[in-house]
Amino acid sequence: MKRFYKDVTVSEAAGGWQVLLDGRALKTQGGAPQIVPTRALAGALAAEWDAQGDKLDPGSFPLRDMTDYAIDHVAADPARAIAAIMPFAETDTLCYRADEGDALRERQEAVWEPLVAAAEKALDSRFARVTGITYAPHPPATRARVVEELEEMDSFTLAALQNLASLAASLIAGLAALDGAQDADTLFAAANLEEDWQAQQWGWEHEALARRDARARGFALAQRFARLARAGETAEP
Repeated sequence: MKRFYKDVTVSEAAGGWQVLLDGRALKTQGGAPQIVPTRALAGALAAEWDAQGDKLDPGSFPLRDMTDYAIDHVAADPARAIAAIMPFAETDTLCYRADEGDALRERQEAVWEPLVAAAEKALDSRFARVTGITYAPHPPATRARVVEELEEMDSFTLAALQNLASLAASLIAGLAALDGAQDADTLFAAANLEEDWQAQQWGWEHEALARRDARARGFALAQRFARLARAGETAEP
């Protein structure tokens, strides 16, 4: 599609902020007003439109796509989004450890245990640690507390967390990424520790490395989206 607008601006709107193309407010792909909670996120969305050349590149609007998903799908049915996130709590990668005495186990304990312990403290709950791949459920009270925490989140945060948890195969890593002090690359590397460990032993296969890098970029983008949707953040990457 050819570029059909000249000016990209940001304006305050009822309930938040919006992007205007030649003075016309945008709608989501589902047809709803595309109103976001912060000027920072609106500014980042405007930057995606402003960066387009003579032809629009549909693949260069990742923040727009996440915004539309948050408005059209998560806000419309938050319970469905929570249900999609919960499996990454119930089988959280960070809770499944190699056998005792294994060098990988030592690395998992060093990298994963502080993240799990921090989540336990924040949620006042306990996560089960599992040796091997046999499923072991977390205590019912933990599951209930996680659901309660998710129910308190706004649709933009939930949308970001759904991406973060799925890309990391870990709700704990996803929740940590919502903390403004946590670095996305470090957290993704932590969640991807086992795959990276195997690659260090045997070498990376090109396509596998490309998939890892794409997931890492997606994780960082979802963290940025969550931060932009919060008051006080800036539109800078």
